Amino acid sequence: MTPDRFGAAASLEVGVVMITHRSRAHLDHSLPLLLASPLRPRVLVVNSSSGDDTVEHARALGAETWVVPRRSFNHGATREAARHRLGTAVVVMITPDAYPASPDELGRLVHPVLTGQAACAYGRQLPHRGADPVEAFGRAFSYPDRSDLRSATDRARLGSGVHFCSNAWAAWSNAALDRIGGFPPTLVSEETIAVARLLQEGERIAYVADAVVRHSHRYTPFQEFTRHFDIGWTRAAHAELLLAQGGEDARGRRFAAELLLSLLVRAPWQVPATLVALFAKWSGYRVGLLGRHLPPGVAAALSGQDFFWRSDFAPKGRP
Repeated sequence: MTPDRFGAAASLEVGVVMITHRSRAHLDHSLPLLLASPLRPRVLVVNSSSGDDTVEHARALGAETWVVPRRSFNHGATREAARHRLGTAVVVMITPDAYPASPDELGRLVHPVLTGQAACAYGRQLPHRGADPVEAFGRAFSYPDRSDLRSATDRARLGSGVHFCSNAWAAWSNAALDRIGGFPPTLVSEETIAVARLLQEGERIAYVADAVVRHSHRYTPFQEFTRHFDIGWTRAAHAELLLAQGGEDARGRRFAAELLLSLLVRAPWQVPATLVALFAKWSGYRVGLLGRHLPPGVAAALSGQDFFWRSDFAPKGRP
């Protein structure tokens, strides 16, 4: 459905928050398509004092800007402050390296939220052109070609996938976020925490397969370790919310098995390197689960978010 067919719902305000750091090269691929949406959204580019031309170029393209001191930046707290700064009924979170396929993608993404079907909606992420088979499989695994609307009752069907979401491309009801206290200060995974809380409150989450961006990364094994250390550390910090009902390991095993089977058929020469990457993911995550028991200096050395441990939100001493 295109935005001009939303009827009265189209008059609701839509805001977009783009978190940036040294992102000048991405802006031409993302901002113009957001600003060209028929919904005429307010677009706020938040920059964590990167000192490059990101802010100036965002202004030249027509976006609002807000510079946050690096020490004060936090994935959850900064997004929380940004949504209040916009004050729109619906707020979309996007990263600068997520490139919308067209100006209509924003309207498709926010539709379930504007019409009251869901408190949060996240869209489909396709790999960037030229991505290797491992990157492409990861996107297909997490972002299939069929839309879905889920609630807490779908845990039996989806396991830990019931609270999957990505703030690389997601729309939120600000009123629903207010009811759960918004995005919390966190190392990573602020969207996962928020979705889990929304599900607890009886809200529904939409996956919108026809709201498309291109977004993927090519990580080294060391980057996979640190990235998954951060995920494990955050899961442990919110264990009662994210781990109490299990399912994380099962989803990981299914991903690994399906990935290896796919590579054996399509690109068998990549299996050895992929096994190394999978071990890096698994070991990073497992160490991350123990990370709350590590001295902050050790946890910081294993983390992929070095700024967090020097920020105003860093843990003070051992929890």
